[in-house]
Amino acid sequence: MKFQRCTRCVMDTTDPDIVFDSAGVCSHCLHYDAQSERFVISGAEGERLLAAIVARVKNDGKRNPYDCIMGVSGGVDSTYSVYLARQMGLRPLAVHLDNGWDSELAVKNIERVLEKLNVDLRTVVLDWDEFRDLQVAFLKASTPDSEIPTDHAIISVMFSHARMYGLRHVITGFNVRTESHMPRAWSAGHSDWRYIRTVQKRFGTRKLRTYPHTPFPTLLRLRWRQEWTHILNYVNYNKQSAKAILASDLGWVDYGGKHHESIYTRFYQGYILLRKFGFDKRKAHFSSLICSGQMTRDQALAALENPPYPVELQEADRAYVLKKLQLTEREFQEIMEKPRLRYADYPSMDRFFKGRLYRGVRAIYRVTAKPLLSR
Repeated sequence: MKFQRCTRCVMDTTDPDIVFDSAGVCSHCLHYDAQSERFVISGAEGERLLAAIVARVKNDGKRNPYDCIMGVSGGVDSTYSVYLARQMGLRPLAVHLDNGWDSELAVKNIERVLEKLNVDLRTVVLDWDEFRDLQVAFLKASTPDSEIPTDHAIISVMFSHARMYGLRHVITGFNVRTESHMPRAWSAGHSDWRYIRTVQKRFGTRKLRTYPHTPFPTLLRLRWRQEWTHILNYVNYNKQSAKAILASDLGWVDYGGKHHESIYTRFYQGYILLRKFGFDKRKAHFSSLICSGQMTRDQALAALENPPYPVELQEADRAYVLKKLQLTEREFQEIMEKPRLRYADYPSMDRFFKGRLYRGVRAIYRVTAKPLLSR
């Protein structure tokens, strides 16, 4: 495909599925517009709807020590969501997944913020040998999906804790304004337990005995029973303003990059994904900010001229990650040189997710579930 970059954002043909209209605007921007019109309800109307959500959460959880579950990573989106929840009088139980890659700053941010907000925390620590084996298996699978083991476990832990504590409501930090441009070709299969199990069986050496997972039928059933609310879609969410508030009110410290609270995520996105696949996730992150008016296209283009993060830190991360994953330099180089594959190249639920039945089920869910859900 001849190289082309969107005239509105900075997404380009490194996404093999991208499509441009006659004005050169990409399909991701058009998707953003549609999602924003449907789900972003800020201003007075957003306040009214959010007040209704909060009232329902409080009422449903009035006999429980907590009224909702909230995942926390230490990053700005999840932290600001907990901050807002407490401002509105909610009593969340914070849940954190410790996959062995938390930076020291992430741990301190979580502890400091939750202590000041008087929010209880439950931390789920993964079996390191088991999880390490799964991460290495995904690297050997040679798809751009090596963050899926963490992402799937996080969702599964959120589901299980809501069920464990008898809570109907899960409140997340996902939002359209900053997370709307991610190509499916860059990462897919997050809810696909069949795919995860296939990769582990083919490339792993251990059985997944303790790894938190949710088969799709269970996931579907739980989503019908639980309400997941993306709270940031109902406020005038600006990432830089949120960072300033968290820093001044709670002593939160910025990481310098999206998802850089995790050492592995920082290295995977800033080194492996870019060097092996040519996928720079900053393009998606910046493009969302461009469309939401939080960054200019020129600012994004200038930022993309720089490395994802300092080269000396990349080299330090490389040594640390290889040692922690028990990979030799030769093994890592073989991984980097393996032919690039995709999610669809492995047994998975990809065809189901693209089929009419799934689209029908999704449509029914959107109609029958609570109308204030954002996803």
